[in-house]
Amino acid sequence: MDRALAHANGVPDDVIDALAAVAIEPVWNFHPAAPTVAAAMEHWKDISGAHAKNLFFKDAGGALWLLTALAERRLDLKGLPKIVGSKRLSFGSAPLLEEALGVTPGSVTPLAALRDTARRVTIALDAELMRAETVNVHPLVNTATIGMRPDELVAFLKHCGHTPLVVELGPL
Repeated sequence: MDRALAHANGVPDDVIDALAAVAIEPVWNFHPAAPTVAAAMEHWKDISGAHAKNLFFKDAGGALWLLTALAERRLDLKGLPKIVGSKRLSFGSAPLLEEALGVTPGSVTPLAALRDTARRVTIALDAELMRAETVNVHPLVNTATIGMRPDELVAFLKHCGHTPLVVELGPL
């Protein structure tokens, strides 16, 4: 991967370095900013593999959660706490997201675990997403999408000190 090209698209050095440290050579795709799944769909149409959406939550006990699920999945937000083993969930605020994971809305990704040095956030991954051959996520910026194998994503998260929960979210 051309580091200069990644920089030109806003990808931070710490992401590039962490991917290299785990010996992950993702497939890089650069595109205009895509702050929502709906906006990203146009850019993803020629990128093979499963695409992810990411939801940041705070539960009733104050615990923080990041759910990475198939982009096309409809979620039962009322049933989600039971599935992930949390108390009632509500969406986390933008300032809390930036404080905990170092990203802004529209750039949320499981790779932000790299910035969660306090290990405040529990990462939950959709089991269906993890059964895909390739998982596509943002590299902390929404001007790029990278593809990697599910086991590489888990290795990256473990490198960052996070052991993700893989959860069955039900039928699509």
